[in-house]
Amino acid sequence: MSDTPVDADEVRHVAELARVNLDDDEVDEFATQMADILTYFDALDEVPEVDSEDELVNVMRPDEVKDGLTQEEALSNAAETEDGYFKGPRVS
Repeated sequence: MSDTPVDADEVRHVAELARVNLDDDEVDEFATQMADILTYFDALDEVPEVDSEDELVNVMRPDEVKDGLTQEEALSNAAETEDGYFKGPRVS
């Protein structure tokens, strides 16, 4: 178990934040499970760090200006248009 035991109040607080209703039996069970999880995190702190250089590569291509659609081409498949714009259903 972890050096910092998890008490029932902490479990109830986390359950409240998650909007989960727990019975007293479940609170005790989750307190044990949370303590075990914290132990696993403590074990991760003991893993040695590896020094390595990050290899950053620019994966973005340069911008290229291309001709877009004309207004008539853009509106050619529209179900309805009005004054050169798309016309959609009225939203109340």
